[in-house]
Amino acid sequence: MNFIALKMLVGNRAKYVGIIIGLTFASLLITQQSAIFVGLMTRTFGFLTDTALPDIWVMDPKVQYIDDIKPLKETESIRVRSVEGVAWAVPMYKGLLKARLSNGTFQTCNVIGLDDETLIGGPPRMLQGNLSDLRRSDAIVVNDIGAAGKLAKVLPDGKRIPLRIGDTMELNDHRAVVVGICKVQRTFQSQPVIYTTYSRATIFAPRERKLLSFVAAKAKPGQDLQTLCQRIRRVTGLAAYTKDEFKALTIRYYMKYTGIPINFGMTVVLGFIVGIAIAGQTFFNFTLDNLRYFGTLKAMGATDRMLLQMILLQAAMVGSIGYGLGVGIATALGTLSGHTELSFQLPWQLLLISAFAVMLICAASAVLSIRKVIRLEPAIVFQI
Repeated sequence: MNFIALKMLVGNRAKYVGIIIGLTFASLLITQQSAIFVGLMTRTFGFLTDTALPDIWVMDPKVQYIDDIKPLKETESIRVRSVEGVAWAVPMYKGLLKARLSNGTFQTCNVIGLDDETLIGGPPRMLQGNLSDLRRSDAIVVNDIGAAGKLAKVLPDGKRIPLRIGDTMELNDHRAVVVGICKVQRTFQSQPVIYTTYSRATIFAPRERKLLSFVAAKAKPGQDLQTLCQRIRRVTGLAAYTKDEFKALTIRYYMKYTGIPINFGMTVVLGFIVGIAIAGQTFFNFTLDNLRYFGTLKAMGATDRMLLQMILLQAAMVGSIGYGLGVGIATALGTLSGHTELSFQLPWQLLLISAFAVMLICAASAVLSIRKVIRLEPAIVFQI
């Protein structure tokens, strides 16, 4: 019976191909838009992913997400360091500063100031130069995408020359010399990323009474991070989060206060509806065209359960093919866009979600056909 069901399915090639195209489009739209959304959300906390060493992040209690900087007194790092269970704690500066390029144009950059002594929190990968070179006078390290993109030199003929070691720029009217090129995750707004020492970052930044953005801390071995965070809050009066908690805090802010989830959610829902409309209608028409064959099988003694299995097998086959094609195309497009501004992250959990969505589309398509076949009278085979 399974062989007969598959022969019936592929026998009508036009409808067979139409069902697969509908499911492929739905799978592609759901997978690609969800992957772009995940990639975009990942960029919001990319700085935390790149800064792997600290366990705990300490900040002002009113901070809502990672770029919501509310400066602290520089002495707060000493207070955090004195809390029982903290192995070390270092100050860190993070802010948006305008860089004046050699051609006179300005570009807003993410400037990160690292502890002068340890340089903890530096980029995960250096492409050129060494992180220790930041201890040189006026030294900065620039990320590769920023160096080749928005910070690149533009010649009169429009040709762009990436920043190189030894090139200079101005940050808030202060000279800065490039001593290294690093690789980090793209930022949410795709600004160039610049690393320097904490003391130099406070010189580059506009003068304020307080300039400390975060205190990055490491717990002693065996310490429970949640307990240590509560202890830091109690002793210092500041907010303390683990890395995962800080990431979750940032994501919640963007989910609640931006239109990103609604925009991507509507696209995913549209893909789901289109899949049901195209695949469901085509699959139902396919069943109507084959009612006589189902009637013949019923007249020959096939039970409703056997016919139900045939329809579910047909739905499962086209669903598997459509899902595979859709995910494959989405993955290929994501791979091709890897070096562009487009964000694309496809974790395995997202594959399961896409598979579940396609399964629901196939189930909804099969329900209409199942009702029609179950109510079918075998006598239809004798009608002309």
